[in-house]
Amino acid sequence: MWQNRRPDARAVIKGGKKFAPVCGQVLFYQTRNGVIVHASVSRLPDTKAMFYGFHIHEGESCEGEGFPKTGGHYNPEKQPHPLHDGDMPPLLSCSGNAYMEFRTDRFNVRDIIGKTVVIHGGTDDFRTQPSGDAGEKIACGVIRRG
Repeated sequence: MWQNRRPDARAVIKGGKKFAPVCGQVLFYQTRNGVIVHASVSRLPDTKAMFYGFHIHEGESCEGEGFPKTGGHYNPEKQPHPLHDGDMPPLLSCSGNAYMEFRTDRFNVRDIIGKTVVIHGGTDDFRTQPSGDAGEKIACGVIRRG
């Protein structure tokens, strides 16, 4: 069972300069039926947005103010948003904390090693191209082998 083993990959989430308190981790477990994604994030900013855009981006670095090296959403199939392989359900904040677990078959863990997980400051509208108008990038983590 996947819960009793080490994750196949993980991303340590850290907030940018303006959102330095944001922290957490995203764990990825490869299963026969897809990937289990387990996210736990703390100290999200107290904004009117209770939902935060949450995506895998194609870039390989969280360096720089605003995380410019994360690039766009991971989208090897060149699909419109929200059908990108890296589009994930939004994080729901409760007093600045978010916990979520879901299964996806949009990618395999081996495909996302070295990519980035990005949390945006606003809600993904699931319509606006190319990225859902989810706002600025407030936190980031590079996906590394577990």
